[in-house]
Amino acid sequence: MTLARRLAAEALGTALLLAVVVGSATMADRLRGGNAAIALFANSVASASGLLALILAISAISGAHFNPVVTLSEAWQGGMKWSDALPYMAAQACGALAGVAAAHAMFGEPAFSAASHARTGAAQWWSEFVATFGLIFVISGCARSRPAMTPFAVAAYIVSAYWFTASSSFSNPALTLARAATGTVAGIRLQDVSAYAAAQMLGAIAATVLVTWLHSPAKTRDGIHH
Repeated sequence: MTLARRLAAEALGTALLLAVVVGSATMADRLRGGNAAIALFANSVASASGLLALILAISAISGAHFNPVVTLSEAWQGGMKWSDALPYMAAQACGALAGVAAAHAMFGEPAFSAASHARTGAAQWWSEFVATFGLIFVISGCARSRPAMTPFAVAAYIVSAYWFTASSSFSNPALTLARAATGTVAGIRLQDVSAYAAAQMLGAIAATVLVTWLHSPAKTRDGIHH
């Protein structure tokens, strides 16, 4: 598959993912009737379901990363060339912004608007570290042991991470940056993006190091790997 086709698939997949995340958050917020738990449930199920469908549709083309930390982890583990990582991340960032605009158009909102939702503090940053650590661990572990189940495992993890983290699990620098351009309930203030992204990167690094070590063959005294 040519790089151009893979980049197009990554951009399209990330755009559709953001349309699902932002669109479902907006719809849930409008329909919740004051019940925040119902809104979170609807947003989490819609986001995970959409992600599952997109991974199944696009994974054969580009790997369906839709996330810079997934791309970097894949390159680190030898799953793709390092020279492709930066173009992948650029495609993901552009796609994420396009997805926000698409969601806004569906709900009669301006294409982009500055987010005002404050998301900061140690609990939020730790949540993003843990959420991203778990995401990379699930992807890498399943890809090595049960690759056919990876899309389903990722979707299941995303639903749970919406609920067990204080941040509702962004776990994606491209998604985080794009959500600074939405004034809906899905937004995050631009000044909070860098700390979220740093926590996500650290979580991805920790998970990649651990999963690489766990799956490394043991070396005996005779130098043979088992």
